[in-house]
Amino acid sequence: MKLRVPFVNPAPVISVVRLQGAIGGPGRGALSDRSVAAQIEKAFSRGKPKAVALEINSPGGSPVQSALIGARIRRLATEKKIPVFAFVEDVAASGGYWLASAADEIHADRSSILGSIGVISAGFGAHVFLQRQGFERRVHTAGRSKSMLDPFRPENEEDVERLNRWLEQLHGNFISHVKERRGEKLADNDELFTGEVWIGEKAVEVGLADGIGHLVPMMKDRFGDKVKFRRYEQKKPFLARFGTQIAQDALAGIEERAEFARFGL
Repeated sequence: MKLRVPFVNPAPVISVVRLQGAIGGPGRGALSDRSVAAQIEKAFSRGKPKAVALEINSPGGSPVQSALIGARIRRLATEKKIPVFAFVEDVAASGGYWLASAADEIHADRSSILGSIGVISAGFGAHVFLQRQGFERRVHTAGRSKSMLDPFRPENEEDVERLNRWLEQLHGNFISHVKERRGEKLADNDELFTGEVWIGEKAVEVGLADGIGHLVPMMKDRFGDKVKFRRYEQKKPFLARFGTQIAQDALAGIEERAEFARFGL
């Protein structure tokens, strides 16, 4: 006699990817395409997830790394036909908002900070200090633009104009990305692309977010109370666990704190 086992629908799985920290290249910031690639790829591929949820808490950083991470998320979402939901914690600003806009829907806390759709370049000038101390700066180049924006020499008007052109190009890329991803959801607001930020419900009003809500209750509401969450965390490099990169990690931490501090966090 053959026993028949009743078919049981497996509980739906939601893959959760945490994107925490400043965005930067190798040796700078907590997030880069290389550092999060494995966890993002696994999130879309393992266990046939019903959706991928992004936990985002980032003040931004490198425009290139932001674009690379966002493009990876979109490619996998399209290939696997899996919806992506972003849940903003403290902040998704600048490059952090670029990551959030890679999702099909963006949700936030009532006190979350979103936006800062702009580009910034900051530095310092030390030429007056060097002159007072009796130092002379000597620079020899092949190519008149090679020493552009040297902080130890007086600021050059031509250099500033060139930098502004670069910033405008990067800003244009950012605006195009947000318009492509958010489309008609965006309000007709003159402040939207000025670098301004919005909090919670105001972000929803201008179309930068779709609603106020938290990950677990929202995913249960969409996919049922039996939904299971499978988390994919970023792992530290093997050597870093034994303290061989303490100094580097400390400097990265200071820089990251400065980025969050811009938003009062």
